[in-house]
Amino acid sequence: MAEIFKGIPAIKYEGPESKNPLAFKFYDADKVVMGKKMSEHLPFAMAWWHNLCANGTDMFGRGTADKSFGQVPGTMEQARAKVDAGFEFMQKLGIRYFCWHDVDLVPEADDIKVTNARLDEISDYMLEKMKQTGIKCLWGTANMFGNPRFMNGAGSSNSADVFAFAAAQVKKALDITVKLGGRGYVFWGGREGYETLLNTDVKFEQENIARLMHMAVDYGRSIGFKGDFYIEPKPKEPMKHQYDFDAATAIGFLRQYGLDKDFKLNIEANHATLAGHTFEHDLRISAINGMLGSIDANQGDAHLGWDTDEFPFDVYTATMAMYEILKAGGLTGGFNFDAKNRRPSYTYEDMFAGYILGMDTFALGLVKAAALIEDGRLDKNIEERYASYRNSEIGKKILSGKTDLAELAAYADKLGAPALPGSGKQEVLQNIVNGVLYGKQ
Repeated sequence: MAEIFKGIPAIKYEGPESKNPLAFKFYDADKVVMGKKMSEHLPFAMAWWHNLCANGTDMFGRGTADKSFGQVPGTMEQARAKVDAGFEFMQKLGIRYFCWHDVDLVPEADDIKVTNARLDEISDYMLEKMKQTGIKCLWGTANMFGNPRFMNGAGSSNSADVFAFAAAQVKKALDITVKLGGRGYVFWGGREGYETLLNTDVKFEQENIARLMHMAVDYGRSIGFKGDFYIEPKPKEPMKHQYDFDAATAIGFLRQYGLDKDFKLNIEANHATLAGHTFEHDLRISAINGMLGSIDANQGDAHLGWDTDEFPFDVYTATMAMYEILKAGGLTGGFNFDAKNRRPSYTYEDMFAGYILGMDTFALGLVKAAALIEDGRLDKNIEERYASYRNSEIGKKILSGKTDLAELAAYADKLGAPALPGSGKQEVLQNIVNGVLYGKQ
């Protein structure tokens, strides 16, 4: 096979002082952090759709990047070339996983039988590459939002025929996920929502989404899929209101419909911020509910109100995210770069630069998060802040459930008025974080 990314070498770690744009400054795969190699803490994955398919097209202009890889677009020859390009790209960066939608892998035909035959063919070729390189599939999913048939959603569609077609896509995507040994399967409800309540039966649509997910679980388990299913929350765009608004909403949905034993969450940074949260907020909510599964590593632009899918460069956010992940004991999934180069960054070298940026950002975030945990002052402050529940008799009764409103009211009567709670010390804590991130070590 001819080299596609000619002139771009295998990307090596050269350290923070390096000026080489095609070298890692902070991602040192074998560096041990809190007892594990950096590569084990950070199982990075390549997003097939952005990296091998997205060409910079936006609503105002044609694409700027050539992702044909020397073949005619929309052909199986191009699909095979994308496989060649993807595996060469991952090998040169040391990335061990990839993620995909069904229609990222092959051109979609008018007849689903033709599309499925193409998926069988390309997944055979991908398997060969996986065996040659040791690269693995992190997760797969079906694109049930791009085709016009999904204008009203897939599981939430008002058309039984569209629902059946969505089910067929999920079935085939699960077949390919199992074939490729994927660790997870994702539902991103790109159009599972509504534009107006005037024509929408919300209860009916949510029940139908749950029916589709139950069918997916039943089928997946029947063919030997042992991994996690994921919901990827997002509040809006393309629909005005999407049913998987944020982590808390998705968790409530999973529990309401009895899906919580099989599903976890795939949290995307940019989606969390669109919901009005921080990335670390949705990670914390997922973790305390036992549903932190996988990560879509990207970031948005605070000045833009849509899903910009930028490569992460904010070390503060990456540190806070890694703090949550380390405290939760890590992920069952990995870190998928659901991120794309900016439209003027259109060269092959730019593709590598984006991933180097993202990998370095999370590597530095990992190191700094570990330093915060080892420093211990954040944990100590939280322990002290809630100490009254452990150190007083009434606090112990509250925690053990050995009191009631009458006893607490009598206690309050004797107390007269409680003293103000201890200081939250927010500014002190923020300064501690700044000291660990930016102070001299």
